[in-house]
Amino acid sequence: MRGWRWPLIALLVCLCTLSLGSCAGLITPRGNQLVTAVTSDPKTFNYALSQESPNVFSYLYTGLVQENGLTGELEPALAESWQIKPETLEIVFQLKPNLKWSDGMPLTSEDVVFTYNEIYFNPEIPTSSRDILRIGQKGLLPEVTAQGDRQVTFKLPEPFAPFLRNTGLPILPAHLLRQAVRERDSQGRLKFLSMWGTDTDPRQIVGNGPFVMDRYVNSQRLIFRRNPFYWRSPLPHLERFIWQIVESTDTAMLQFRSGGLDLFAVTPEMFALLKREEKRGQFRIYNSGPSPNTLFLSFNLNRGRRNGKPLVDPVKSEWFNDVRFRQAVAYALDRQRMINNIYQGLGAPQHSTIPVQSPFYFSPEQGLPTYRYDVAKAKALLQEAGFRYDNQGRLFDAQGNRVRFSLITNAGNKIREAIATQIQQDLGAIGMQVDLQFLAFGTLVDRLSNSLEWEAHILGFTGGGNEPNSGANIWRVDGLLHTFNQQPAPNQPPITGRVVADWEQRISDLYVQGAQELNLERRKQIYAEAQRLAQEYLPFIYLVNPLSLTAFRNHVVGANPTALGGALWNLDELKVEMAAMD
Repeated sequence: MRGWRWPLIALLVCLCTLSLGSCAGLITPRGNQLVTAVTSDPKTFNYALSQESPNVFSYLYTGLVQENGLTGELEPALAESWQIKPETLEIVFQLKPNLKWSDGMPLTSEDVVFTYNEIYFNPEIPTSSRDILRIGQKGLLPEVTAQGDRQVTFKLPEPFAPFLRNTGLPILPAHLLRQAVRERDSQGRLKFLSMWGTDTDPRQIVGNGPFVMDRYVNSQRLIFRRNPFYWRSPLPHLERFIWQIVESTDTAMLQFRSGGLDLFAVTPEMFALLKREEKRGQFRIYNSGPSPNTLFLSFNLNRGRRNGKPLVDPVKSEWFNDVRFRQAVAYALDRQRMINNIYQGLGAPQHSTIPVQSPFYFSPEQGLPTYRYDVAKAKALLQEAGFRYDNQGRLFDAQGNRVRFSLITNAGNKIREAIATQIQQDLGAIGMQVDLQFLAFGTLVDRLSNSLEWEAHILGFTGGGNEPNSGANIWRVDGLLHTFNQQPAPNQPPITGRVVADWEQRISDLYVQGAQELNLERRKQIYAEAQRLAQEYLPFIYLVNPLSLTAFRNHVVGANPTALGGALWNLDELKVEMAAMD
């Protein structure tokens, strides 16, 4: 009698992926794998060239140390131990024995030295990792040497408080990348710069993390499989981890509700609906507290020219570079309406690039400037700056130019699209005309990183963590994520006439000093001043700090998402509990 029941069960499981309501109680894991969704394709398989999130690299690579996603404490990873020698400013790492790459080749100290000396420290490679490794006002880099196959020494030029934490950067395979780092193409560029793009067979990408890539279908899915040579024992429980690439968060929610996804980053507008379905849908929503990520509006403050053409219309550049203009915009934004209407009350106003969980966070109660919604004050600041209104309430500058600019953000992100629409309305109330453009994420990144031709954007930075120096590439005036006044990346056409403001240089200097200072209380004071200046001069106008909400199916065992580590910080420990059938 049992034989006929299996086809029926299989049919029911298939129907369940189409309709949760018609098949409640039969959402079943599809083998030993975990499926999640992302709203954009990966931009590169080359870690050193990546500047966006989400990306594949936390699954493919490990560093010498790693941060515990629950406690924030440093733990051994590729290194089994380390010794700090204050008298010589050295850190000596001992690698774990018998480490291997995912292709079975030995992983040794040679790979560590290669990764730092020839990739991260290479001025021809535009990697943002270099910014957090640079030490002191001169931006010096440590000396990295190997002693045998398992010992690596970092010798620092001067004290540098965050350096140990920074050695969590991925180690990359010398045996596959060294030749590309040392050879040039017909245009004289390093071959490395065009290596391991997303057109590469993902099975050729070699790593040392819990997973390797198995198959990538553009705009559909990316499949990871367990790395059989992963250094940690036991190996990951999951055989496969799958990114479903979907066009929007709405599509992702439909897939989650139908049982097609095992976890889902819950957006505020979806929270109430999903909360009602927890029991019937066999999942749980985890609230991990305030997100460590930022969300902001930013104006292009770059006054430079490329090929004789200004990056920003000089008329608009004058507006954007007047701090009273930016402060007026900050006062005109009704963040509480954003929280109530867009975030469904699941958030709070955001004021700093440093997350509230960090011991270095400087709060409004301690003196951090904030901008409460005040249209009258916004208009007064604009008039003080020489702007005027006509009898229809439209805003003009002193030369009679209508105040109008474009605001870009990434298409498919419903939260950002909704925020952009509200910003358009809020700034319309103080006479500004804002033209919205929703761009594919890759196009948006290209504007911000390469062409540098944009006026205003809504974006965010991911995973600030407890250590402020992780944001050095944002705040140093030569940092690769110093987006509001970006210098050209290596191998990009030069820019002439770029101007660095006094306050901008001061924040950059404070980040250097903060990293040099070893006393915790003095470090807090330095970063407090940096946060105060950032809020006074507003290169980033921070918006809303949402709660980190993640839904996991009940059959996922070990789920423990945190704001600090994210939903999958312990991916190599997760299990899928197979449903019982008879």
